[in-house]
Amino acid sequence: MTENAWTRWPSREALGRSGTTRPRRMLVWAVRLLLLAVLLWGVFSQRHVGRWEALAAAAAILLAGLVSWTFFRTTYEHRLVPSLALMGVLLGIAVVAEATGFTGPALVIWCGCGVSALERLPLGAAVPVASVALASYSAFTNDVWLTTAATVAGMALAGYVLRLDAEARGSAQRLLAQERAARAAEAESAALAERARIAREIHDVLAHSLSAQLVHLEAARLLIENGADRERILDRVVAARGMARDGLAETRQALSALRGELTPLEDFLAELVSTADGAEVTVTGERRPLPAEASQAVRRVAQEALTNVRKHAQGAKVTVRLDYSEREVTLNVRDSGGEAGELNGSGGGYGLLGMRERAELLGGSLDAGPDEEGFVVTLKVPV
Repeated sequence: MTENAWTRWPSREALGRSGTTRPRRMLVWAVRLLLLAVLLWGVFSQRHVGRWEALAAAAAILLAGLVSWTFFRTTYEHRLVPSLALMGVLLGIAVVAEATGFTGPALVIWCGCGVSALERLPLGAAVPVASVALASYSAFTNDVWLTTAATVAGMALAGYVLRLDAEARGSAQRLLAQERAARAAEAESAALAERARIAREIHDVLAHSLSAQLVHLEAARLLIENGADRERILDRVVAARGMARDGLAETRQALSALRGELTPLEDFLAELVSTADGAEVTVTGERRPLPAEASQAVRRVAQEALTNVRKHAQGAKVTVRLDYSEREVTLNVRDSGGEAGELNGSGGGYGLLGMRERAELLGGSLDAGPDEEGFVVTLKVPV
């Protein structure tokens, strides 16, 4: 059967104690103890009742308390049949109390059953149960009809208001749980993103530095195999050592970037092209600080592009242009073409692919391909 307002249970958050303040819980227990005291007083205040009858009535009151506690548990577990059976037991205890002359306790139990049913049962079951309980109260009370009607209406309204209050508390608990889950997921996502960023930085540094060293070391190996003179071989070894030193410097720069300690981008590009023969850098537009991710993307693409020039177009003239616009920064690395290096086919070819993925993660783009003279790499990153 499709669940609707008449068949839907109050949520477990609404029926449980979670989310209730300590003063509220103390008030609830105070009301329960007061109700128990009223019932016991109603039993022992009857002058026509003997000692054993009073003790039996007190035992019945304690039994009603135990049944009420069990009713709270079964409604919390959303078990309709046991809940209705326990409610029937409570109504039966009230009928027996009335039949044996304990009218006061019977009236209290009937009112409690009406309020509890409206508060904790599905409305489809709560309305009939509350109707029976409050009708029984109306039938046996000694009040005038206007007072009786007001009491019945007040009990029904109290039960429904308690239901609405519990549902509101349950909704607040669910929203709080969802918010905590969202915060935990956000924190986990941020941690994963940070790990991915660190992994990219380490990968970029190692890929750039080690590939450059590989170029010179493999060239040295080829020179040795071809019987080249000592000076040419030594030049390659010294160059590889320089690449290793530069790699350590780049590693320190990457760590500084992860800490948010970046040198100005223009100074970095100027220093980068100073190590390449025939390279120059031009900066246009209004210079301004860039976000760390965008700045790192520009730096890594510039490094990768110059490394590819050394590998595939030795002796080419390289122009590095950095342009600041209102919404994005553009890096353009263009070479004039040159002779392929000894290791033109070395490497896995994943450098520019990794740079393109980095740009796309930032909402930008990277285009790389030949032009009329040489090769062009263009990076665009929104800022």
